[in-house]
Amino acid sequence: MTQSHRTTEPEHRKPTTATAMRLIVPLQGVVQGRGGLILGSLIPCALFYFLQFYLKRHRSPNPPSPSTSSSNLAGLPRTSSRSALSSRGSLGPVRISARGSSIAKPDDSPYYIGFNKFRDDPYDKINNPNGIIQLGLAENTLCLDLIEKWVSENLSDSIMGRDGDDLSISGITTYQPFDGMMELKVAMAGFMSQVLGQAVSFDPSQIVLTAGATPAVEILCFCLADHGNALLVPSPYYPGFDRDIRFRTGVELIPVHCRSTDNFAFSITALDQAFNQARKRGVKVRGILICNPANPVGNIIPRETLYELLDFAREKNIHVISDEIYGGSIFGNEEFVSMAEILEAEEVDKDRVHIIYGLSKDLSLPGFRTGVIYSYNESVLAAAKKLTRFCSISAPTQKLLISMLSDTKFIQEYLETNKRRIKKLYDSFVAGLKQLGIRCSESSAGLYCWADMSGLIPSYSEKGELELWDKLLNIAKINVTPGAACHCIEPGWFRCCFTSLTHEDIPLVIERIQKVAETCK
Repeated sequence: MTQSHRTTEPEHRKPTTATAMRLIVPLQGVVQGRGGLILGSLIPCALFYFLQFYLKRHRSPNPPSPSTSSSNLAGLPRTSSRSALSSRGSLGPVRISARGSSIAKPDDSPYYIGFNKFRDDPYDKINNPNGIIQLGLAENTLCLDLIEKWVSENLSDSIMGRDGDDLSISGITTYQPFDGMMELKVAMAGFMSQVLGQAVSFDPSQIVLTAGATPAVEILCFCLADHGNALLVPSPYYPGFDRDIRFRTGVELIPVHCRSTDNFAFSITALDQAFNQARKRGVKVRGILICNPANPVGNIIPRETLYELLDFAREKNIHVISDEIYGGSIFGNEEFVSMAEILEAEEVDKDRVHIIYGLSKDLSLPGFRTGVIYSYNESVLAAAKKLTRFCSISAPTQKLLISMLSDTKFIQEYLETNKRRIKKLYDSFVAGLKQLGIRCSESSAGLYCWADMSGLIPSYSEKGELELWDKLLNIAKINVTPGAACHCIEPGWFRCCFTSLTHEDIPLVIERIQKVAETCK
């Protein structure tokens, strides 16, 4: 019992200063070993109180009172303490995380370099006629007159409600579900059926809404693949994928190179070769990412190829992400088939198929930041709903879109007018390029054309292509996207987005390109 008491007693007498600890602990061990319980307790206590008395006697006189006024405090010397802090040997500037540093690096892709140059010197017919003309951004302004008319007539009622409706300011100021209001999901499902084919019926419960298609594809990649895993992507592909997917998920993209002899259509053979090569390198492929219609080429994946793609995904046990954001911007004669239509027609494993959609292209509303994840996988939907906490759509935007997408008459008029205007401008732009000896690949959809300028590059190489791109950007003042930024294996191809132009702009664009073309002969 005595020994037990000795070992526990010191725990009830904890010194309050580091000096006391250094004095008490060694002596306590010695005394306990020789003199027993009483001396082992009294001597440490005596030393502790002696130390307190000593410190009290030698404390600095007249310490400042806590109640000293601010004027007196201001007179206290501070220079010495600040100099002491600054002389402690700094290790350099404060650092940020490795991932933050990686993202903060200057853009090295021509895709983003062109954007930055355009922002500094944008073309304006009146205010800056010698500025850079933007052909690098897939933005559609051809039907903004229809959008403007509808919004001017319906804005207030859409957001605040009409007389008698059960809507109020609370409907747009309070928290809403991060993955989107159910009313908008219902309206979006109807719109997607109208755009992507009447044969397709979309289930609102399988929709997750995001602030644009960019977070939609990032969330899907986050859910389907781990850091260091990879997706197969037929190339050339949209250059923004490199940033959108890799930045935060750490998922790699493996280009599956396609050739101009096949109008840049991918084959299952090419996918299989890329899959096997990745496996030999120890890279785990978790899925295939396709754009249908294709960006930047503008072609459409045939129905039979979609069937073959699903068979390949099942054989390799991987996912399929189908980006169908240009599904309503079709102006050619090719048949567009949504992956949803294939799944409804056949008994296939739906859990591995996921569709991306949005309103930036087909409805010309990139500023509304509205994207869609459509998945048949309950686990993906559950995870995606939680991740939309970081990219939800504002309530006023959702209210406005519920009304707009539910106006089937307006939507039908818009879609038909939009296709006619895209087709007309496409024909005019491609004809202008043809006059310069520049041909374009066969295209049926999208807001761009895929132009072959290989005859203008000084050498048939990526270096030669980038030299031409630099001339177009800095001499002709035309921002286009070089094929190298799209991982195109054949030098000399450029994506030219034309739907932000007017018919009056086309002669000026062709004239500027011609000036550069003449220097390349």
